[in-house]
Amino acid sequence: QLVESGGGLVQAGGSLRLSCAASGRTFSSLRMGWFRQAPGKEREFVAAITWSASSTYYADSVKGRFTISRDNAKNTVYLQMNSLKPEDTATYYCTAAPPYRPNTPNDSDYDYWGQGTQVTVSS
Repeated sequence: QLVESGGGLVQAGGSLRLSCAASGRTFSSLRMGWFRQAPGKEREFVAAITWSASSTYYADSVKGRFTISRDNAKNTVYLQMNSLKPEDTATYYCTAAPPYRPNTPNDSDYDYWGQGTQVTVSS
């Protein structure tokens, strides 16, 4: 089970940190990711991090502004979002993939999903 928190309303240029708490004993073996979906748009990849945190991946639209990290001792993954823009407004979903899944930005390669948390950036 994945439970996101930390969403909210922020002005453009501001920051938010999303958290995703995972239950289960296999968290440390999972690749974790964040996707987002804006109204009327398809869900899109935002960021991902390998089980050891040795590698991170970002969509071009958030590179340099967002940072994904994880704390395996706390079974938690984070998404630090800085310099937020109105176009970042979306529901953000935490997701997890077992190690046998290919490492791609496709949502079909992630097996577990949270319920989502809303991020709204005002101009």
